[in-house]
Amino acid sequence: MRKFLFLMTALAISATMMAEDHVMAATKSGKKSDSSEQQETVLTLSLKEAQDHAIKQNRSLKNASLAVQEAYAQRWQTIAAMLPQVDGSYTYSNYLGYSATLGMMGSEVQINMPNVGALGVTASMGLNGQGIVGALLNNIAIDMKKISLEKSESELRGSVMSSYVSVLALQSISELLDSSLVNIQGLEEMTQHAVDAGAAEQTTADQIRVRVNTLKNSINSQKRNIELATNSLKVLLDVPAETELQLTENIDDLLSPDRVLTLLSENFAIENNLNYQLLQKQVELAKRNVHMAGWAYGPTLAVAYNYTNQRYYGEGGMRMTPPNVVQLSVKMPLWSSGKRAAGVVEKKIALEEAKNTLSETTDNLAIQYHQLCFNLTNAYETYLNEKDNIEVAKRVFASATEKFKWGASSNMELTNASNDLINAQSSYVQAMLSLVNAQVELEKFLNN
Repeated sequence: MRKFLFLMTALAISATMMAEDHVMAATKSGKKSDSSEQQETVLTLSLKEAQDHAIKQNRSLKNASLAVQEAYAQRWQTIAAMLPQVDGSYTYSNYLGYSATLGMMGSEVQINMPNVGALGVTASMGLNGQGIVGALLNNIAIDMKKISLEKSESELRGSVMSSYVSVLALQSISELLDSSLVNIQGLEEMTQHAVDAGAAEQTTADQIRVRVNTLKNSINSQKRNIELATNSLKVLLDVPAETELQLTENIDDLLSPDRVLTLLSENFAIENNLNYQLLQKQVELAKRNVHMAGWAYGPTLAVAYNYTNQRYYGEGGMRMTPPNVVQLSVKMPLWSSGKRAAGVVEKKIALEEAKNTLSETTDNLAIQYHQLCFNLTNAYETYLNEKDNIEVAKRVFASATEKFKWGASSNMELTNASNDLINAQSSYVQAMLSLVNAQVELEKFLNN
């Protein structure tokens, strides 16, 4: 009995320890799960990572990629239509005891109609010029789908870059305004102490308070703009609204002189332009359509083989169907009242239209390239000027704040300096976004 009690006690202690281990393991697992869920809500991205993420997640691009696969399937359907087609069939006929009566030389003969089963296999193949040209048309359609997909990816990368830089620009301006608010709040507190001591008028303190409220309004406006720009980036990245984005790039690196000068120094190769490539494919497609319309005058060659195996269930029956049949046919169009000729004329006119569009676009693309280079150069110069202006406005505001602190400047000078700083930051953001847009447009044009 003592041994039994000892054994039961040991088992109870062991079970308790195992339960505690399971609870601790579950707790740790829960903590890890919560930690992983928390990590999933934070997305840290560089500009390239953001662009790659957007391309991977964007549903429109997924549809464009599926359109390429769809074009491949359509091409195979066209090719397969010209390859051998094999069909099988089985037919069972029950004549319900019917007998056929045949009259032969004044006498009648009764022929039983037994039930019959027929197994048939038919192999056929048709070939004509229009089918071959149709397969070539499908190749061109595939190339056009690929170019359209590449164009969509390029446009999405540009949109992500514009949105990414917008967030960085607004964040930098918000930091600038926050530091300015701290300085002017210190002036407000100091001026109010002077008013309480009778060394300054209440009007001066009230005017500074107006400046404080103006800066607070600007900061709140910037926060709303940051939220709007961040949400726009989330839409492009196709991430949940609760996801926190952490951008790792530096705005000065994204808008560096080397990046702009490298882009401006690239030689323009018109064959790399995606719009030009699409128009070239349209001309090629129009040529193939002319060939296809011309092949309406061509013959159609068809080959077929038919195998039939009949089995009679009962007595009687006559085997009238040969088991093997080979057929060869050639179909040649003779007269269509001018329908085919009109079709050829129509396709030739469409070809001339496509050539004219390509020639016009070729001339316009050269002009557009020079205009985009000019826009980028002008936007970069404006950006440098506005960047310098905001640095000057910061120094002027800091100087006015320091002078006002020691009574060497008036409240009006401080107000003007504050207004200049707010205006400078607005112009700086606008110049920054204009530079990004100009850079994106040129990169898309050059297919970079």
